[in-house]
Amino acid sequence: MYAMNIKLTLRMDEALVLRAKSEAKQRGKSVSQMVGEFIDSLGTPKSIKQELPPITASLIGLLKGRRASESDYKKYLREKYL
Repeated sequence: MYAMNIKLTLRMDEALVLRAKSEAKQRGKSVSQMVGEFIDSLGTPKSIKQELPPITASLIGLLKGRRASESDYKKYLREKYL
């Protein structure tokens, strides 16, 4: 997969910039690489629902506003299978 690099300008305190450059140099990386790796470490946004299987996606929010406890679930299983 081809990834296009796009320029991003960040404004930060001068001391933080110097610290970032020093840390990047110690790690043998660029500040851009470090920022990119940090953003990647945050994970994927929770709003990406299209990646869920259709059945799973259909269950999202099903119990919203309802109280469901473990004991309720156990009672349901007893009634269903016993």
